[in-house]
Amino acid sequence: MELEILNAKNSKPYGKVKVPSGATPIGDLRDIIHKTLKQTPHANRQSLRLELKGKSLKDTDTVESLSLRSGDKVYVKDLGPQIGWKTVFLAEYAGPLIVYLIFYFRPELVYGKAASLPISLTTHIAAGCYTVHYVKRLLETIFVHRFSHATMPLRNLFKNCTYYWGFTAYVSYHVNHPQFTSPCMCTVWGALAAFALCELGNFSVHIALRNLRPPGTKVRKIPVADRNPLTKLFDLVSCPNYTYEIGAWVSFSVLTSCLAAYLFAFAGAFQMTVWALAKHRNYRKEFKDYPRQRRSIFPFVL
Repeated sequence: MELEILNAKNSKPYGKVKVPSGATPIGDLRDIIHKTLKQTPHANRQSLRLELKGKSLKDTDTVESLSLRSGDKVYVKDLGPQIGWKTVFLAEYAGPLIVYLIFYFRPELVYGKAASLPISLTTHIAAGCYTVHYVKRLLETIFVHRFSHATMPLRNLFKNCTYYWGFTAYVSYHVNHPQFTSPCMCTVWGALAAFALCELGNFSVHIALRNLRPPGTKVRKIPVADRNPLTKLFDLVSCPNYTYEIGAWVSFSVLTSCLAAYLFAFAGAFQMTVWALAKHRNYRKEFKDYPRQRRSIFPFVL
């Protein structure tokens, strides 16, 4: 089968490529296009579509499923400079560790002479929670996560780091401030227990999701609970990792009773809800037997 390849920006033809008929994945088609037509963007920078203003084709699509025939046109859009997902995750998670601990050590440059005042137990606990969370995220990035895409646009590195690093500076400045006032210790210990439970739940779900995809593949399956009881939340929502993540940050906010922490939790909850709704729609569209009783992120509600 021979396909005509065109530039999605100006409709100018790059040339033609020969593609095996049948179940050739779109990911392989991008590789074929770049190897055959060197003037096209690298495969990782390509977004393929069948119409000039059409939607990007998914990696799970195949030449056969799209009913492509010899002579059909495929448009290539250049996504611009790319960077590895793992690199972005490592940068956006390592930054908060450093930023938070800078404020935790009370630099006199930031807090003035008040920096020498005693640090409360709650402040120490909060620093421990923040450190545990981001160390966990770094270790998950290295050893647990399996990414369906190798790269993302380079601009995401700056956007993500600005969000995580900036909010960390905002939260840590207030929680580590010499004038920080702790809530009662009953509230602190209760919130710490909830935080620990949510962190364990989040980690358990990430392990379950990892086990759904064999190494080196892009296989997609309906996520289900495993033997770990903390994964039973899959019975109620499509994205329990987000549910646990929101729970962890709400617990941290209660533990510190800090407005900045609540704002961070709200911003994160909003973004994760948007992601969860999109994933939930995709699951229901992709799998005809997807459980109908599931909500996207909040059990029985949303």
